[in-house]
Formats: sequence, C-alpha cells, structure tokens
Amino acid sequence: MILTVTLNTALDITYRVRELRPHGSHRVSEVTERPGGKGLNVARVLAALGHEVTVTGFTGGATGRVVQDRLTGTPGVLDALVPVAGPTRRTIAVVDELTGDTTQLNEPGPTVTSAEWSAFQEAYEGLLDGVSAVALCGSLPPGVPVGAYAGLVRTARAAGVPVLLDTSGEPLRRGVAARPDLVKPNAGELAELTGSHEPLGGARDARRRGARAVVASLGAQGLLAATPEGEWHATPPARVHGNPTGAGDSAVAGLLSGLVERLPWPDRLARAVALSAATVLAPVAGEFDRAAYEELLRRVAVTGDASAA
Repeated sequence: MILTVTLNTALDITYRVRELRPHGSHRVSEVTERPGGKGLNVARVLAALGHEVTVTGFTGGATGRVVQDRLTGTPGVLDALVPVAGPTRRTIAVVDELTGDTTQLNEPGPTVTSAEWSAFQEAYEGLLDGVSAVALCGSLPPGVPVGAYAGLVRTARAAGVPVLLDTSGEPLRRGVAARPDLVKPNAGELAELTGSHEPLGGARDARRRGARAVVASLGAQGLLAATPEGEWHATPPARVHGNPTGAGDSAVAGLLSGLVERLPWPDRLARAVALSAATVLAPVAGEFDRAAYEELLRRVAVTGDASAA
C-alpha cells in the first residue's frame, strides 16, 4: 500500500472553449470534474499502474462531499481524508482548443484550525503502519504551519517509511532539512530553494541541504536526477501538446511506483517522463493516455552515469 497526502485537496473543474479571449463571453463545449490536488492525482495514476493507494488530507463542505463521492468509484484508491469545517477548494482549468493552452485558477482552500491539524497528525501516524512509501504533495491550506511537511517527513522516517516530498517555497525548504528520501521540484522551485539557476548544481545543493535524492522537472526537457547512485537526465522523444495540468503529478507517480518496485533509477525516470507526457495528452488531470504512455516509454532517452554518485 502507498499513502499519498494532499493537505489542500480540490475539486478540479476543466472547461474547454474554442478560443479563450480576455474580456469576452465564451461558450463551453465540455465540462469535466475530478477529485484533485496533487496527491489525489498521484493516487489515480498509481492505481492505474496497479498499485493500491490510500489518500489522506483534508476535506470539507459540499465540495468536499463531491470529492469523496467521486473517490468512491475509483478502483484501487481508499479514502482516508480527514474532515474539516471549511469548504474544500475548487480549481478551474480553461483549455483553449485553438492553441492547446490552459489557463488555471486555484482557490486558496479552507482555513484549518489547530485542533483539525492535530487530528490529522494523529490520523497520519496511524496510516503509516504497513505502508511501503508516502508522498507529501502540494500547497498548504491556510492555518497549517509552514513547517508541516518537515514534521510529516520526520514522522514517516521514524516509522521507517520512504517519503517523497513535492511542494514549493518555505514548506519545501523546511521539508528538505528534515531529510526526505526524494524531492521533486520544478526548475523554478529548485532555483528558489538553492539560489542556483543551473539545474544540476541546484539538485546537488538540495542534496547537501538534506534530500537523499532530487529529481528536477525541466518541462519539455524532461527530468534531471541527482541521487546517491548517480546522476541522470531523461528526455521525452518529442514535445507534446495538450493540457499540462497533472503532468508533474504523473511524474511523481512514476517515481514513487519505481521506488516501491525497486526499479533502477534510469527505469524510474523513463517511466516518470513517459507518464508525464502521456498525461499532457489526456483530457483531465490524474489520467494518462495508456497507448501513448506505452509508446513513449520505449522511446524516452536516459543519459547519465552511475559513477557520478
């Protein structure tokens, strides 16, 4: 069983319009709704890969009930979300069919009380029993301490559970110092953390700050990994166009599944890149085009050297 944590869960709503024009009125051609937030997207991809997943985090209000109702019908995903008084947020993605570009609008999320945060920490510690890995994903809702992920990393490590951290800003800086097994920033988040705009140098610096391994997302240029076993760069065979929402979450699922399956790093990275690209080709976050994934996986290029460790 894999555990994913999404403290700021969401209902992801995707609108498709023929052409998005500022200040204009638009006719929506298609609307889709899915349980969202990074960890829930990760969980759906993991389940599609054949892994059993438990999801936890916060849920509240009418939107939270919709999220939980939709999770009920997701094979392989177990709902262990913790209730709060405030309403779960919504995220709105508007896809311009003419250009393929996506405009994203993200609500802040519910304000979490100290009592609600304490209840979550207790539930989280109990969920770690028998878990093969945990992913801590996404932003912090208002009211949750900025060092929350650092504490959750330490709790997982004390339980002997490998932990992946995917967040940004000060929560990432503090979380890295707690020594997670893997962090997955994008290039901008890595530069903000380390001050280095050279990804490999930044990844090495992040390891010195406490992360055991660092995988940096470079967008269309794929993934760069600095690990105890070596350093690699995995690139997709071609640039893909579509909805990028959730592509990074699919990369996390690829890395996490590779970790629990004990795949060599090059295979983990190839899987993560192929899943990420196949997600861009899917209509909504937390899904991927299976045929595209299998084709891309055969063609991902991975270069590097294990002797770099």
